[in-house]
Amino acid sequence: VTGGLRDLYLRKLLPLEEHYRFHDFHSPALEEADFENKPMVLLVGQYSTGKTTFIRYLLEQDFPGMRIGPEPTTDSFIAVMYGDSEGNVPGNALVVDPKKPFRKLSRFGNAFLNRFMCSQLPNEVLKSISIIDSPGILSGEKQRISRGYDFCQVLQWFAERVDRIILLFDAHKLDISDEFSEAIKSFRGQDDKIRVVLNKADQVDTQQLMRVYGALMWSLGKVINTPEVLRVYIGSFWAHPLRNTENRRLFEAEAQDLFRDIQSLPQKAAVRKLNDLIKRARLAKVHAYIISYLKKEMPSVFGKENKKKELISRLPEIYIQLQREYHISAGDFPEVKKMQELLETCDFTKFHSLKPKLIEAVDNMLANKIASLMSLISQEESNMPTEMVHGGAFDGTMAGPFGHGYGEGVKEGADEDEWVVAKDKPAYDEIFYTLSPINGKISGISAKKEMVTSKLPNSVLGKIWKLADCDGDGMLDDEEFALAKHLIKIKLDGYELPGTLPSHLVPPSHRKPLQTAE
Repeated sequence: VTGGLRDLYLRKLLPLEEHYRFHDFHSPALEEADFENKPMVLLVGQYSTGKTTFIRYLLEQDFPGMRIGPEPTTDSFIAVMYGDSEGNVPGNALVVDPKKPFRKLSRFGNAFLNRFMCSQLPNEVLKSISIIDSPGILSGEKQRISRGYDFCQVLQWFAERVDRIILLFDAHKLDISDEFSEAIKSFRGQDDKIRVVLNKADQVDTQQLMRVYGALMWSLGKVINTPEVLRVYIGSFWAHPLRNTENRRLFEAEAQDLFRDIQSLPQKAAVRKLNDLIKRARLAKVHAYIISYLKKEMPSVFGKENKKKELISRLPEIYIQLQREYHISAGDFPEVKKMQELLETCDFTKFHSLKPKLIEAVDNMLANKIASLMSLISQEESNMPTEMVHGGAFDGTMAGPFGHGYGEGVKEGADEDEWVVAKDKPAYDEIFYTLSPINGKISGISAKKEMVTSKLPNSVLGKIWKLADCDGDGMLDDEEFALAKHLIKIKLDGYELPGTLPSHLVPPSHRKPLQTAE
């Protein structure tokens, strides 16, 4: 699939990009490493929100160049990647390595490259994903200006190439500074990759946490312009004891959800690359229309400079005209202000006029070739074993008594010799004998009268009936009735019912025939 994607890009999309100078305006050309690299996760947040600690927590080991402290410590972009031995590769050496997907970062100059490094170490987690740690975002204007490179441009470059962007917030530091706000805005068009983590949530009690969460959503709503609510994972992502344990179950469930999201990245990597290529193709097409229109409007001899100024100021109108003419959605167009700034320095006479062949090649790619690649991806996914991220913190929650949901709901009593329903059976028996059993069994009608008192819908009660009626005789004996009541209790406690009855829940008197049947 990656080979097919690379081939499509080189044959169909790259000629269009080069002809209309797409790389000067939007994004550098893609290279082989961009198609071959592992899924990447970018961490962004204000200083001391726990970004580097979060990586340490996932890997369960220190990585070269790691510095942690309450003050702004990480002053570099650190790409944490797999390597056979531990070591650091400085930025200047990193951007000339054809095997790494960072070659195009050289355009940000030495000020940035001195603040960029790759930290390599042999770690199981890094066999499946790479993690990019970013410098803590500062709130002061002075520090922001003195970075020496365009921080937001660098973040945007990474955002286009990573699979996940994790924004970290500290429960005690919720303000979104100007630089952080600009950083989030630079992720425009990458909303599907963003996840938000509210870290250090164990430092506050439940009432404060509720208010902090509300304040976070309020702040984010002003910065990220999407009608959908962002997924926020609440927890304490480090290997220290919880300060406040009253929300322990919530933190465990949230960490599990976040782990599942990160673990699924290798599986979805091909689809993500395909998705990003389609986004790029649509933008390249629109860019070609804009540039060719500007070329067409330029006079051949006199008044070029005045016409250029006029066209730049009329860019919003030109956008609307092109939308109508070529039936393009407004969402596909680049930002007007940014485009106007970039056009200021260009010589419009050197632009190329519209070449329908190049546009047709990209249209053909989007209409036909992408569909065949999608079916190839789904074939590969069904044939290959499911790729998951292993190692580090991911292994701690997979199996054993500390796995998520262990010993809860249906799984309760799975590792005990005694039937788990037995402890509540005396109370269930009292109800059973008030339903006037005949030959030790009650009919479906009698059972229904009792089961309906739980107020669960009929669809759920029907499933419980099927699970509880082990011998399928349409009646329930005392053990089957106790089991039905136990399953009702599980459902009322908020747990899911199993599709088939687990062996540890089968009533003792119904187990022997099952064993002989085997």
